Amino acid sequence: MTENLRNGGERETRAFLLDEVRVEAREDGKGQRIVGHAAVFGLLSEDLGGFREQIAAGAFKDAISKDDVRALFNHDDNFVLGRNKASTLALTEDDKGLRTVIDLPETQFARDLAVSMGRGDINQMSFAFQVRREDQNWEKTGEGPWIRTIKRIERLWDVSVVTFPAYPQTDAAVRAMKDMEEAARLEAERVGGITTQTDGVVLRQSVRARLIRAGL
Repeated sequence: MTENLRNGGERETRAFLLDEVRVEAREDGKGQRIVGHAAVFGLLSEDLGGFREQIAAGAFKDAISKDDVRALFNHDDNFVLGRNKASTLALTEDDKGLRTVIDLPETQFARDLAVSMGRGDINQMSFAFQVRREDQNWEKTGEGPWIRTIKRIERLWDVSVVTFPAYPQTDAAVRAMKDMEEAARLEAERVGGITTQTDGVVLRQSVRARLIRAGL
């Protein structure tokens, strides 16, 4: 999904295929909680239409300190599981990624979700976010796909327990990748091709500078 937003970003959703999201009893004995990771650092996504993507360590640091983030079921705001401003959702970065702890409410849909998770029917998480152009980096090596590295999340909208995790491409990312390809082609024509590793470094720097000037 995408949603036009300010600062040159769009709302995007991502999911990671993890088998460690679990339901456990709360330490105070008052109900249950969900524990897991909504995102993992340094893990390359599947092919998203000509590029792959990864999240850099530290990318969530600013967002989790300032944003009003909800925990949802399937990104549906009719099913709120927790909220960081209400201290029913705890988000922290650890060595692996974005650790998420949700204190489940005493509602029927939350109890039903806990049962499904206890059976292993649902065990994965996702997150919705916005990233600015200047907080992402694009690199390409040889004939491989473009790699998009997200260095900083501008806005974290929600973390969600999901039934069918997906890591879909977004129009904004595909457009940026196409711009990179075109800029690289034009620059290669201008310099007469790449013949050495040093040429490749110079080309990437030139492409990046051109895109920054163009506001991409």
